[in-house]
Amino acid sequence: MKCIFEDQTFSFELLRTMGYAPFGGADIGECLTTAYRIEEGNFESWYNEWYKTAERIHALAEESMSRGKRVSARECYLRAHNYYRTAEFFLHGDQNDPRILDTWGKSRNAFRKAIQLFDTPVDEVKIPYEDTFLPGYFYRVDESPRPTLLIHGGFDSTGEELYLEVVASALQRGYNCLTFEGPGQGAVIREQRLPFRHDWEKVVTPMVDYLETRPEVDAKRIAIIGISLGGYLAPRAAAYEHRLAACVANDGLFSNQFGEIGRRFYPGNPQDFENPAFVEQFIGVLMSKSIGVRWAIENGMFTYQAKNIHELIEKTEPITLAGVADKITCPTLVVEAAEDHFFAGQPQMLYDALTCPKTFMRFTAEESAEEHCQFGALLYFNQRMFEWLDETLQVNN
Repeated sequence: MKCIFEDQTFSFELLRTMGYAPFGGADIGECLTTAYRIEEGNFESWYNEWYKTAERIHALAEESMSRGKRVSARECYLRAHNYYRTAEFFLHGDQNDPRILDTWGKSRNAFRKAIQLFDTPVDEVKIPYEDTFLPGYFYRVDESPRPTLLIHGGFDSTGEELYLEVVASALQRGYNCLTFEGPGQGAVIREQRLPFRHDWEKVVTPMVDYLETRPEVDAKRIAIIGISLGGYLAPRAAAYEHRLAACVANDGLFSNQFGEIGRRFYPGNPQDFENPAFVEQFIGVLMSKSIGVRWAIENGMFTYQAKNIHELIEKTEPITLAGVADKITCPTLVVEAAEDHFFAGQPQMLYDALTCPKTFMRFTAEESAEEHCQFGALLYFNQRMFEWLDETLQVNN
């Protein structure tokens, strides 16, 4: 599926941004006209044009707010939040670029203004975690105990984005939600500089502890949903945190070792990858030829706080569910997108390693849902996922 751009990475990120339109996070015309202004493959052009659009829509939100137009302001704040997020996406090659905090901060602030105007209550929360805290949002339908979803993203998502991706659909179906950012994500990497960790159960257990304190939560029906890299992180947590009643891996990910990925591109001796100088040179050439590889390495260096490519490879070595997946006991849904350009083959590997009650759910091009994490077809994805959750958690909707 190609949207405006020939480059796969630019096309996919446009589809991602535009795909939130059904949930109020985008307007199709705004996205298309912005994309037409962008120079193919140019990160600076991407930033400048999305930032212009975000600023324009944010100004509309402020104007509506000043006139007491609550619904209009909410709609514009939600779109501005998504456009600022998109603008910031390719900036991580220079971790000291001041635009990272500024633009991401504007995205978060626009979202926080939007949720103050929601019809359902939203609490900004800080969950105690080791010697600090992790930020989140608790969304509730009402005050009665309900099944609750614990939702997190992956390699590049933000906690605010998760509202558009899952929460809006969940609230309509009677689910409460706690979205959060862990190490390597959102505010935690940008403000606290805490990098990703492979043992995600250390992150999820404090979340479950917190949910058990809330009277609106049915503690026996807490399900975890992990998106993108979260397709590894959520199953990893479920392997050791057995209070979870269900797990969704979208898309399923068995291993995300950067060294393993790099070796697939190299026809020579795999032992060459043990030489740091060779690794830097070889991956550097790939980065110069591929926007996708460049972005993945730059974002990896940022989110893992790696000093060089060789260190990034070392830090991702533990990211595998080998010897872990068979410890999961709760019902698990493994999702596969047929044309996933990130995780090809990985969902089946995860599914095959599971010994718990398990379901494999495939999305295809015929369904317009073949892209990574079903972007462009989120209404359809959420329909199928929530029907599985309803049955698994015995929810009547």
